[in-house]
Amino acid sequence: MFMNLQATNHAPASWRKRRSTTALQNLAALLILLVLSPASAHAAKISELGDTSIIEQALRFFTFQDPSVRYALAGSMLLGITCGLLGSFIVVRKMALVGDALSHAVLPGVAIGFLWNMSKDPVAIFIGATIAGLLGTVMVRLITQTTHLKEDTALGLVLATFFAVGICLLTMIQRLPTGNKSGIDKFLFGQAAAMGPGDIQLMAVVTVLSIVVITLFYKEFLVTSFDPGFASAAGFPTQMIHYGLMLLLAFAIVIALQAVGVVLVSAMLITPAASAYLLTDRMSRMLWLAAIFGLLAGALGSFVSFLGPNLPTGPLMVLAATTVFALAFLFSPQHGIANRWWRQRSRAKRVQRENTLKSVYHVLESRHTMGEGVSLRELAERRRETIEEAARQAAELRRHELATLHEEGDLIFLTPAGWQLACAIVRNHRLWELYLTNAAQIAADHVHEDAEKIEHVLGDEVVRELERRLQYATTDPHGRPIPSLAEMQRGAGAADKPGDSIGYGKRT
Repeated sequence: MFMNLQATNHAPASWRKRRSTTALQNLAALLILLVLSPASAHAAKISELGDTSIIEQALRFFTFQDPSVRYALAGSMLLGITCGLLGSFIVVRKMALVGDALSHAVLPGVAIGFLWNMSKDPVAIFIGATIAGLLGTVMVRLITQTTHLKEDTALGLVLATFFAVGICLLTMIQRLPTGNKSGIDKFLFGQAAAMGPGDIQLMAVVTVLSIVVITLFYKEFLVTSFDPGFASAAGFPTQMIHYGLMLLLAFAIVIALQAVGVVLVSAMLITPAASAYLLTDRMSRMLWLAAIFGLLAGALGSFVSFLGPNLPTGPLMVLAATTVFALAFLFSPQHGIANRWWRQRSRAKRVQRENTLKSVYHVLESRHTMGEGVSLRELAERRRETIEEAARQAAELRRHELATLHEEGDLIFLTPAGWQLACAIVRNHRLWELYLTNAAQIAADHVHEDAEKIEHVLGDEVVRELERRLQYATTDPHGRPIPSLAEMQRGAGAADKPGDSIGYGKRT
């Protein structure tokens, strides 16, 4: 069943004679032809080509001289745009299973549309599949409203029942005298190479309709998608909007059947939208990104399918969309696994540096001499680490210009930036301990662990608010002094220039 773009594109004669000449269809076809800039329509069929290299195949693809390439590419791109736009609302409404159920529910309508005049008439199949999809949606809503069954259970029942009926009808069609030559079985897995002008015109109409409806009723779709309770209370016709979206979704599924088939159409609805969902938190941007990702998936699937024999277009489109999702899943600025790991690693490194600076401050504080260096042995004892680990921490401070080392490498001197940061961390820690003991009435010996965590995340505004509430206290619950802003500035001004260090002796 899997056929690639290199299959010969012979449409039935009766179908070719029924080309519509309406203004909208002609305009859609003209726009597609202008975008793709096709060469002569009399170019050789792909199946007539001999053995060629991948580079030659790629160059031939971009000439757009083969009708099957033009139709498959245009159809796949239009499909990607429509599925991306409508799939965005499906994803934010958490209705992914609805798309899968509808894609299976339309199969009986496809078969009935074929039986209407015993041909693959795109209009008849479109009408039959749309009616079947809407009937499936109504049955799901009826089951959930009249029984105690949840929506996922109703969707499973409708999906399985309609799909079984569709398989039975397809089997019956295959047993007809001309059933094996009908090509109706291609709707299961898709065959982009079999698309013709009528399919492209129908896809263009559905794509334009989807764009126009979403543009005109964007506010209604947005409100009902994120807060249906508020939308209903505000007087929005939520039921009508829901069924309108389901109608557009049925249209998108029907036009996708020829390219990717019943089995994979839900992937094209969900995957581009899910990729966009990971990259933005604004619905308008999500719609644009999902449409672009769907378009790219359609174009890339068509291109790769053209490069070699026996490469099915529909599954390659899905794989292209999945590749985009994988990249977004890994490298999304907010939700990407790689970026999240990098942020956690950077945060852990920053906390470790701040803890080392705090330890240096504590050593200097215990001596009552804030202007000297701290040896690696003192730092290791304070942090309960080995000297090697202390040396690595000191090297990390020097790399971030928070400290310098003695020429022999055994003494650490804080730079102005390092001194300020050390004072800030100690200040945050002791202010939070004092706040917990005063405001929350927590015992002084139970606040240290909490302050160890919060000291690294307190912002300047929060610290200033704590100081005001604590009436600019100078000592913590244990009687230790809280570093003041003036002390931090005096320490920062102890060096003549930013590259100098606070302390005595020779430094590198």
